[in-house]
Amino acid sequence: MQWTDYDSQTCSIARTVDVLGDRWTTLILRDLFNGVHRFEDLHRHLNIARDILTKRLKTLVAAGVLDKVAYRESGARTRHEYRLTEAGTDLRPVLVALMDWGDQHLAGPNGPPMALRHGCGATVRARLTCEHGHQMTTEDQLRIVPQSGAKLAG
Repeated sequence: MQWTDYDSQTCSIARTVDVLGDRWTTLILRDLFNGVHRFEDLHRHLNIARDILTKRLKTLVAAGVLDKVAYRESGARTRHEYRLTEAGTDLRPVLVALMDWGDQHLAGPNGPPMALRHGCGATVRARLTCEHGHQMTTEDQLRIVPQSGAKLAG
C-alpha cells in the first residue's frame, strides 16, 4: 500500500496541527518554555489580543498541553498562570526544530537572534534519531510503516 491509500486525517501530524497549528499557539508555547507563565505577562510580551490569548490557552489546557494554576498576590484577586504538562514539555524538540529551520532559512543579515546552549556551552540542535541512537542524515533512511491506528482512506 502507498501513503495516499490511508486517511490523512488520522495521521498524528494532522491531529497535532489541530491543537498547535497557528502562529499564536506556537509563540505562546515559546514564551512558556522561556519562563513566561502569567496571562498578563503573555499578553504584554506577545502583544496578542486578550480574546485570542484566552482561546489559545483554553485549547492548550483542554488538549492536556498546559495546566491552569491559580495564584493570588497579596491584596489582589485570584488569577491564573499556565504550566507545561508532560505532554507540553515533550513539545520542546518541536520548537527547537522550528527554530533550527528558521535560523538556517530565514535569519536576517545579522544572523539568528538567539541560540540555545547546553550547560557545556555547545549549541543545542534538533536531530532525527532512531530508538537505537542512529542519526538520520538522508531521507532514504526513513520509511513509513502503518501501525494499528492507521485507517484506509474512503
